[in-house]
Amino acid sequence: MSEYALIVVDMVNDFVDDKGALYCGQSARDIIPFIKGLIEDCRKSGGLVIYLQDTHEEDDKEFERFPEHSIAGTWGHKIIPELAPQQGDIVIQKQRFSAFFETELGDLLRKHHIRDVEVVGVCTHICVMDTVGDLANRDYNIAVPRAGVADFDPEFHEFALKRMDRIYGANVR
Repeated sequence: MSEYALIVVDMVNDFVDDKGALYCGQSARDIIPFIKGLIEDCRKSGGLVIYLQDTHEEDDKEFERFPEHSIAGTWGHKIIPELAPQQGDIVIQKQRFSAFFETELGDLLRKHHIRDVEVVGVCTHICVMDTVGDLANRDYNIAVPRAGVADFDPEFHEFALKRMDRIYGANVR
């Protein structure tokens, strides 16, 4: 059992591919090689790779605030091929910004005796920050590498990094 997990947040076609419904821009494409390297290192070291997959039904209430995206079973919902999960990785489908909302993430981290968590992915000021906040509320040691997160809003991206550092105590590096 590992004490370290890498959480890869919402690296799905609708956010990361330029044909996606909520494309986060070139910055989302730019982080792919860095995340790929982290995933490979995590697997080699025996860490746990956890993918969070934004998942919605066609009538999701979230579509009152955002365009339809990441609908279960569609191309946009799939994790990008460059970061495809492998055997031993875990994929958690989530319906809200925080990966702890009505998912098995908390139980999974406890089961694997995880204490140290590194978080990468998109969008920095939404799903990344909300998940990091819930990790902080559960007293995990959290790292957020700047080279591994991206956002469609540069101002909110910077705000989220500051908040995760100053308020949540994450090691933003």
